[in-house]
Amino acid sequence: MPFEPHPMRAGMLAELHARPFQLVSAPRRILHMAFAADPAAVEADRAALAAWCRTTGVTAPEEGANFHRAEFPRARLRWERHTEFTTYSWDAEAPAGEPFASPLPEPSPVGAGIPPPGPLVVAIDLALIDAGRAGDIAGLFDPASLCLSSVRGGAAQIATDFRQDARGFTRIVVVDGGLGPAAAGALVQRLLEIETYRSFALLGLPEAQRLAPVVARIERDLVAVAERMRATTGLEQNASLLDALVALAAELEAEAVRSAYRFGATQAYEAIVASRLEVIAETPLEGSATWRSFLDRRLAPAMRTCRSVAGRQADLAEKLARAANLLRTRVDVEMQSQNKALLQGMSERARLQLRLQQTVEGLSVAAVSYYVLGLIGYLAKGAKDAGLIAFEPAVATAIALPAVVAGVWWTVQRIRRRHDG
Repeated sequence: MPFEPHPMRAGMLAELHARPFQLVSAPRRILHMAFAADPAAVEADRAALAAWCRTTGVTAPEEGANFHRAEFPRARLRWERHTEFTTYSWDAEAPAGEPFASPLPEPSPVGAGIPPPGPLVVAIDLALIDAGRAGDIAGLFDPASLCLSSVRGGAAQIATDFRQDARGFTRIVVVDGGLGPAAAGALVQRLLEIETYRSFALLGLPEAQRLAPVVARIERDLVAVAERMRATTGLEQNASLLDALVALAAELEAEAVRSAYRFGATQAYEAIVASRLEVIAETPLEGSATWRSFLDRRLAPAMRTCRSVAGRQADLAEKLARAANLLRTRVDVEMQSQNKALLQGMSERARLQLRLQQTVEGLSVAAVSYYVLGLIGYLAKGAKDAGLIAFEPAVATAIALPAVVAGVWWTVQRIRRRHDG
């Protein structure tokens, strides 16, 4: 290629083909399990799978791979790593007879040769059978929750009751009426994904049920604080209410962070389930419920609960923020009023100090002038006794009085201006 490719181009193109459908033909059994797995356990899970592959003589997964398929003469293992779970799908040729009557001749290595990467969430036993040996497939399931419908324009029928058998597996039957290996593989994969993502979507319900009373309590506490806000006055009381609101907001925020991933994942999984149901395009059979109608009745209420709690959580956060802002404004106004009163008091004290200072300055001028005139009087008396002057000392003091007072006043004013500057 004459052009320089983008460094991520190969990965982007490969992603479209990263998890291809497997070609399957009836009769076939698929055991599909999904385990909740922490991201920290990915490498250990991949290493365990690689060790089993090397032991059995098949190709091991590449380093960093999130998808791997191991082929055997009569069975296949499909491994996929998702964001929060890992899936193992083991499919093998099915024995003749009733779809779930006997175990597979090629037992699944998951749980035996390959240790599970985490707790089991999804376990599916899917039987793909020919239309000629279908028989009464409705009799394999609980009639109270049987979902039986036609797909692909009548080329296949799908049935399940979304219940677990004695081994803990959800049973699904696909009756192949002429799908072909590619179409059958695509249909099987989408049915497995519907049950897998349905189960993981429901993990949000316990979180919503746990969080609902917490949100309700914070709502009640907010109402109580709002009622107290209407009657409370004074900076100290309002500051106490603001502390209570901040504590409620902090608790709610902690719970929101704690549940954000779970509710986000639930919403994403619900969308995937709806997308897969849309793709398989069911046609209802008389007297039976479709997968979509069953999940609309059973899954949708749980999803609405999750959305309701998440919505209440977000709405409550906004209410807490508004109440805190209102109370913070009130506290600020009261603090400004206190500061204004304090400044007015300081201004009044400064005015009184100025008047006192002016009074002191006047007294200082009089006192200093008195002492200076006294010195002049002593000097004049001495000069008369010495015969230096002929007039009385009192006359000399009186003559000097205006000049002394003016001089002392000028000196005091100069000193004041120097300090003020």
